[in-house]
Amino acid sequence: MLSIDAKLMDWLLAGDPAIRWQVQRDLLGAKPTVYERERAKVATQGWGKRYLSFQDKQGIWGNGLYSPKWKSTHYTLWTLRFIGLPPRHPQALKACNILMDEGFRPDHGIDFSGEGTWRRRIKAGKPAPTPKGNGETCITGMALAIFSYFQIEDERVDLIAEHLLEHQMDDHGWNCQYPRRGATHASFNTTLLALEGLREYQSLHPKSTLPIKEALAGGREFILRHRLYRSHRTGNVVSSAFTRFPAQPTWRYDFLRALDHFQAAQAPKDERLRDPIALLLRKRDDSGFWHEYSIGTTASVWFQMETTGRPGRWNTLRALRVLKWWEEANL
Repeated sequence: MLSIDAKLMDWLLAGDPAIRWQVQRDLLGAKPTVYERERAKVATQGWGKRYLSFQDKQGIWGNGLYSPKWKSTHYTLWTLRFIGLPPRHPQALKACNILMDEGFRPDHGIDFSGEGTWRRRIKAGKPAPTPKGNGETCITGMALAIFSYFQIEDERVDLIAEHLLEHQMDDHGWNCQYPRRGATHASFNTTLLALEGLREYQSLHPKSTLPIKEALAGGREFILRHRLYRSHRTGNVVSSAFTRFPAQPTWRYDFLRALDHFQAAQAPKDERLRDPIALLLRKRDDSGFWHEYSIGTTASVWFQMETTGRPGRWNTLRALRVLKWWEEANL
């Protein structure tokens, strides 16, 4: 069993409700009646309350659907999912419906290109035109995660899941450059976004007849073949950015996010994860904390939940629940 120092646990529990409810669920094994009571506070206190306060009367954040990063409606909902705003929260559902209506494409993917036209149309009070174009795979994976997590009631969610399944590549990953731009190898970024979307969909629809289980297993195998951040050809680290893990959520891939997906899915333990698990342990400081990494410029976020370079509750929580899963899982 993973041993967590009492002072470290007290430090985690002294954080925002978004931290506390996940500590109770993932590290303390609290009953749902306990952690759901704490989770409800995300909407009325701390970070969650702040994010919700930035939504305008129309239901939009940042005066945009997908842009500007990272204040738009899409990315604020992505963050609210990350911190655990309770599903079916009315403000989130209102925004989800807007994103669905404006982003759903004829091929059943999601895309928000032409957003400037959308802004002018809304300002003029004109009706929505017939959607054109195709979905973008990264955005589609994120949208599926958002719509499924917040439990929007719309049959198009099933079509979005089918779209992602149809765009899985021969190497079992996903790439936003496939098939229109000829990509032949999956992308770390796109694959993890698709996996997160399909896992949320599976959680909401456990009896779905779609081959979600097989797609998830294939996508995870793609990541495992690369030891989460290494080239399958040379064994070298693909990008140093993959070995850093800012908690402020964006579309960008990193190995802790990938590990967190494995633990959230309670995926089988795999020997190929020993290298990233060892790296995660090396990232821990002498006091038992994991620090917060920068996402680059912070001018484009609503606010920083934690301070770059300092011990971070998000990263410490996520690292500890990954290690807990790793110790308890069977080979």
